[in-house]
Amino acid sequence: MRWPVQLTLGATLSAVFLLAAGLSFVWVPHDVTAISIADKLKPSSATFFLGTDHFGRDILSMLMVGARTSIAVALIAVGIGIAIGVPLGLTAAARKDSLLDEVIMRGNDLIFAFPSLVIAILITAVFGPSAVNAIIAIGIFNIPVFARVARGGALSLWTLDYILAARVAGKNALRISVEHILPNILNLLIVQGTIQFSLGILAEAGLSYVGLGAQPPTPSWGRMLADAQTMIYTAPRLAILPGLAIVFTVLGLNLMGDGLRDLLDPRVRRARG
Repeated sequence: MRWPVQLTLGATLSAVFLLAAGLSFVWVPHDVTAISIADKLKPSSATFFLGTDHFGRDILSMLMVGARTSIAVALIAVGIGIAIGVPLGLTAAARKDSLLDEVIMRGNDLIFAFPSLVIAILITAVFGPSAVNAIIAIGIFNIPVFARVARGGALSLWTLDYILAARVAGKNALRISVEHILPNILNLLIVQGTIQFSLGILAEAGLSYVGLGAQPPTPSWGRMLADAQTMIYTAPRLAILPGLAIVFTVLGLNLMGDGLRDLLDPRVRRARG
C-alpha cells in the first residue's frame, strides 16, 4: 500500500505543533504572564529567540502556550461532536424514515443555521467569555457534522448482506450499530475528525480574536493577532508569527485528513489504481 505524500507532510506539520503544545506543559523559555516593559519589542536574540511583544513577553513562549490552548479547545470540541453526534447519526440511520430520524435531522439543520460564532455570542451573553464557552460553542456546531457523516455512512451499510444476516440472527438495531456499523464507518469518522480539528483551531482563533475565547493572561493565537493589529507596521512579526502558526497547523491537519482518506477509503485507492 502506497503511503500518501500529503499524509506524511500533514503529519509532520501537525506533529511540530503538537510537540510544541505538549512541551509547553513542562517547559517554556520564559514565563508568559511576566510583563517586562524594559524588554518590549526586542528583536530576535539568544535570550528571546523570536523577540518580544509590546509587553516584553517572549513570543516563542506565547506561541507554545497558545498552541496548547488552541489544540485543547479544538480537541475537546471535536470530542463533544463525536460523543453526541455519532450516536445520533447511528440512531437516525437505524430508524430511517421514522419520526425519530426526522427529528434528529431537522435538529441538525437548526444547529447548522447558527454558526459557532453566533452560538458563542449567545453563550457569552449569558455566561461571559472564556475558553470553556468557546469549547461549548464549537462542540455544539460539531454535533450535526458528525451526525450527518455517521448517518450517511451507516445508511449505505444497512442494506448489505452481512447486516441482513445479523438481523436474521436476532440482533437488535443497537447491537448491529455498535458491532457492525460503527467499525465500518470509523474511516469516515477519522477523516472528518481531522478536518473538524483543523476547523476547531481556526474557530478558536477567530473567537479569541473577537474576545470570546481564552481570556488574558492565557495566551491564544487569536488573541495574539488581536493584540498585534495596532502594530502591524511597527512590529509586523507580532501578527505574522501567530498567523503562520494558524496557517501551518490548519494546513497540516487538512493534508493529514486528505492523506487518511486516500489511505483508508478503498474507493479512492481503486480510483487511483
